[in-house]
Amino acid sequence: MTTTPVPLAPEQGLIIVNCSRKKLTARVPVPAWELYQGACVPQLRDQFADTPAYRARVRILSAEHGLLHPDELIGPYDRRMQTAAEAVDLHTRSVSACLDAEFDTAPTPRHVLIIVEPLYLLALQRLHDHLDQLTQIVIIPNPKAWAEGLAVLRQWGWA
Repeated sequence: MTTTPVPLAPEQGLIIVNCSRKKLTARVPVPAWELYQGACVPQLRDQFADTPAYRARVRILSAEHGLLHPDELIGPYDRRMQTAAEAVDLHTRSVSACLDAEFDTAPTPRHVLIIVEPLYLLALQRLHDHLDQLTQIVIIPNPKAWAEGLAVLRQWGWA
């Protein structure tokens, strides 16, 4: 007899994807969720359009702004992370504090899905300080690998 796994509650998971060069043409700040038109952001937007609790568990790693909540308002910009030094600077400047806040607030995520370019992984190095709190971490080093990410979300019961 097979049993169906119990889906993860929203607060048990965290999804981190990187930003994209393709952005909405906007003259005023818009939610990060809407600004990014490439990588996995459009698929996540479609996947969680009607489920705000899951959308709230998505973070977008921006070369300009660090970790963004999907509803955070930002304006268009043009900045690519091109060097390891830039990634480490972003980590030091903002990402490490954001990750610490994620794991210092109860309940902490137990499962993390990361779909980012390899260079962006350097900006997420603070995750290593929280490995003892994690049950699962899945890293997909290709920002366009939606099918692989969707497979993980299915395992979580989120798709």
